[in-house]
Amino acid sequence: MSASVPRGAPLRGATRPHPPRPAHRFTPVWTRTATARLLVAVVGALCVTGVAMVLSASSVLAVDGTGSVWYFFRRQAWWTIIGAGAFWVAHRIDYHRWRDRAMPLLAAAFALLALVLVPGIGRTVGDSRRWLGTEAVGFQPSELAKLALLCYAARVGAAGWQQAHRPAAVLRPVTVVTAGLAVLVMAEPDLDTTLVLAIIAAAVCWVAGVRPRHVAVLAAAAAALLTGFLLLVPFRRARLLTFLSPWSDPTDAGYQITQSLKAVGSGGLFGVGVGAGRAKWGFLPAAHTDFIFAVIAEELGLIGSLAVVGLFAALAVLGIRAAGRAPDRFGMLLAAGTTAWLTGQAVVNLGMVVGLLPVSGLPLPFVSFGGSALVVSMLAAGILTNVAAQGRR
Repeated sequence: MSASVPRGAPLRGATRPHPPRPAHRFTPVWTRTATARLLVAVVGALCVTGVAMVLSASSVLAVDGTGSVWYFFRRQAWWTIIGAGAFWVAHRIDYHRWRDRAMPLLAAAFALLALVLVPGIGRTVGDSRRWLGTEAVGFQPSELAKLALLCYAARVGAAGWQQAHRPAAVLRPVTVVTAGLAVLVMAEPDLDTTLVLAIIAAAVCWVAGVRPRHVAVLAAAAAALLTGFLLLVPFRRARLLTFLSPWSDPTDAGYQITQSLKAVGSGGLFGVGVGAGRAKWGFLPAAHTDFIFAVIAEELGLIGSLAVVGLFAALAVLGIRAAGRAPDRFGMLLAAGTTAWLTGQAVVNLGMVVGLLPVSGLPLPFVSFGGSALVVSMLAAGILTNVAAQGRR
């Protein structure tokens, strides 16, 4: 006869309930896992690099246009502070709340993208109408569209996980929303942001379990449409043809890329020194924005260039780790989409600067001069840090 079990004692093999967590004061989530701490360090290093290199790359242009060498530096410093605030807020918000905010964000993105196309409301810069607000305080609705699509795609992917192999479950709704946003963005026109939207959608669908052949068919269709758009618009067709042979017309169509290559090549191993570069003296257009990496390569050399590339590689590795260790599917998709967004945009920018890709208008995340792009990118990085902090150790 077996011994009796005392009343109230758990049966052998039964799972003991976890004790309640003790109440304690708020602890920043980036201190909870090594991945989160490293993400904070990587994003901080990129932002500090950006502020310093914007000062160097924009100094000549600032003196020429405003009489003060600090003009662009001060603006970048203020946007970095605002972005740090956005990062702080995002790291404190439980990432699960972005599931409920996906639809309001998406509605706001569609409304603002339509509003920016209204003459007299949207501000035109160059040949594109992409901005709301003034030159001093402006906002690009297309940056909000990236965040909105990320949250919506992660929500749909998490909900349709069990049936992700069926196109109607995940691929179709994400494709429809992406196409709607892309139509409005292309109307500005902004082909480069459209490419980033496609990267976000494809990454989330693929990680959600959509069959690779379905993603490949969608990618092929998108590539065909983008190629057609490139060939139909004269100045974009010229960019594409110039990319294939930039030195055939180095003083006109190929001027920007050839000047970028000269700046990259003149840096050598250790660079000419911060502030001593020549490209920013009117030779390289957009030196402090889209082509800031060329100034980095010239002034910091191969060592400095590899350091910046290494930071983005670390961001990719940490983002993938955060996605793999996320506590649920929504967190995994959110981390994967954010990582694809930030690192994919960096790859496109770096490829453009060194002549491996056609010239585009995508800034280098966290480094290039900019307001709304920097703030939204840091907000996305804060969300990624929150996912990493709640993941498995």
